Amino acid sequence: MKSRFILAGILAAAVSNVPAGELYRWVDQSGKVHYGDVPAAEAVKPEQKKFADPATPDAALPYETRRAREAFPVTLYVADNCKEPCQRARDLLNKRGVPFTEKNLVSQEDVDFFRKMSGVETVPVLVVGKNWLKGFWAEQWNGELDIAGYPKTPPYGFQPAVPPPPARKPPAQPAPEPAPETAPPLGGE
Repeated sequence: MKSRFILAGILAAAVSNVPAGELYRWVDQSGKVHYGDVPAAEAVKPEQKKFADPATPDAALPYETRRAREAFPVTLYVADNCKEPCQRARDLLNKRGVPFTEKNLVSQEDVDFFRKMSGVETVPVLVVGKNWLKGFWAEQWNGELDIAGYPKTPPYGFQPAVPPPPARKPPAQPAPEPAPETAPPLGGE
């Protein structure tokens, strides 16, 4: 009896270490059950076993948050010369536990696309679904996130988004530093 538990433990460890390949279960002619990555030639009715896909990063999010993210994805547009306003915007989203994508406008193509889509020349800009919220206004952003169904507080175990490292390209001319409490212009204009 004890040997069966040991054998079951060894089998469980072996199965858990199998990479995302194939695993087969088969019965030999004497009725003995076998497991392996290749069935024996004399195997009777080999069955291929399927494993669940690895958990996605969103699997840890509460259902309501996943649903809000599907219906109203959140994107935060920032720039390297946007210091305090962009950090406050990032902090607001992390404080609420909102999963978001951060786009750092570095190349001229990125800036041109952003200007065309948003109609503004300053960051931060938040996009919730199809709604563009221009400039950092905490009350406006919170209201839009509430309507979209995002949580007001982060779920247990929520890991805040870490800003990507700046992918700096040397600017043609130095970008002016923004004045306090105002959004910086893009592209050094």
